[in-house]
Amino acid sequence: MSGTLPTIHDFRRIVIKVGSSLLIDAAAGRVRQDWLASLIEDIAALHREKRDLLVVTSGAIALGRSVLRLPKGPLKLEESQAAAAVGQIELARTWSEALGRHGIGAGQILVTLGDTEERRRYLNARSTIAKLLEWRAVPVINENDTVATNEIRYGDNDRLAARVATMASADLLVLLSDVDGLYDAPPARSATAKLIPVVERITPEIEAMAGAAPSELSRGGMQTKIEAAKIATTGGTHMVIGSGRVEHPLRAIASAAPSTWFLTPANPVTSRKKWIAGSLEPKGTLTIDSGAVAALRRGNSLLPVGVIRVEGQFARGDAVIVRGPDGAEIGRGLVAYDAPDAEKVKGRPSSDVLAVLGIEGRAEMIHRDDLALGRK
Repeated sequence: MSGTLPTIHDFRRIVIKVGSSLLIDAAAGRVRQDWLASLIEDIAALHREKRDLLVVTSGAIALGRSVLRLPKGPLKLEESQAAAAVGQIELARTWSEALGRHGIGAGQILVTLGDTEERRRYLNARSTIAKLLEWRAVPVINENDTVATNEIRYGDNDRLAARVATMASADLLVLLSDVDGLYDAPPARSATAKLIPVVERITPEIEAMAGAAPSELSRGGMQTKIEAAKIATTGGTHMVIGSGRVEHPLRAIASAAPSTWFLTPANPVTSRKKWIAGSLEPKGTLTIDSGAVAALRRGNSLLPVGVIRVEGQFARGDAVIVRGPDGAEIGRGLVAYDAPDAEKVKGRPSSDVLAVLGIEGRAEMIHRDDLALGRK
C-alpha cells in the first residue's frame, strides 16, 4: 500500500456500491444523469488501467414507481415486486447505455440471499462474474426484488455488496454514501463530531458509533455499513466509505477526500481458502495421480484427467478431500461436479466432458481458487 492509507489505485478488483438515494432524484423520480456520467468516467478510467470493476446498484423499485406513476407512500410486498420488475429493465438500460458510451460492456446479474449463501448457486454466480470480468465487461448487480420476500432478502445493498465482493474475490469494496464516512458521533447532531479515517478492527466501540439514519430511498444506514465491513474484512476485502454527493466520487476518494477505510490483514484468496480448509465438512474424496499432485503444487487447478478414484456422495459446490496416490491428504476443495458425473469423467481430458456427459461441463474438477492445499 502507498502512504499511511491505501488508495483506490492500490487495488486490482473493485466493487462499487451505489445506493438509490445517490442514483435517483427522489423529487423528480428519475436518474441523476450528470452525476452518473461523472461516476462512469471514473469507472472507465480505472477500467483502462486493466482493473476489474463490478457495480452493485439499487434503484429498481424507485425507478419502477416513477415509470408506473405510483403514489408516494409504503408499498405492499407484491407492489414492490411488480415495481421492481418494471424498474429493473430501466435500471439495466441506464447502466448499459452509460457504460456503453465509453465502449464498456455491461452484464446484469440479479441475485437473492440464497445465491450468495447456498454453495451450488454461489459457485454459479461466481463463475458468471468471473467470465464477465474475463471479457472485460462490468457486472451490474442488484438484489432480485421481483422474487425476494421479507424473509429471504438482504433488504439493503451494503451487505449484498460485501457478499458480492467476497464471492468475486475483490480486494476492495467502495460504499458510496450520503455521508463521507464513519464519525465518532452523529454529525447532524454534534458540532464536534470527528471523522474516523481508518478502522483497523471493528470493536464494540466502533459499532456503537454507527447510527441508523436512512434516507427516504435507502433501506440502510451506518449500521448496515458496519455489518458490510464485517463481512468484507472477514473475507479478506478492504472497504472504504466515501461521499457519493460529489461529482467524480471515485476520483475524490483516490485524491484523499474525507473517507473511512476498513482494513483487513488478509486477502480474498487466503481467507477463502481458510474457509474451505477449516469450516466446511467434506462430503467425499478424490484420489489423484502423482502428476496431478505435482500440478497442484505448482498452483494449477485439478483437472478430471488427474483423478483416479471418486468416493462419497457429494453435489457440485460441496467440499471434498483430495488425496495423493499414496492416500495422503493433499488438500480440500469445492468440487465442480456431482459425484456421479465426477465418476464418469475421471481420468478423461476436459475435452471429453461434452461427449461423456452430453453437456459442456467445467474444464476443472476443482478450480485452483476453490482449492486449499495442505503443507508438504
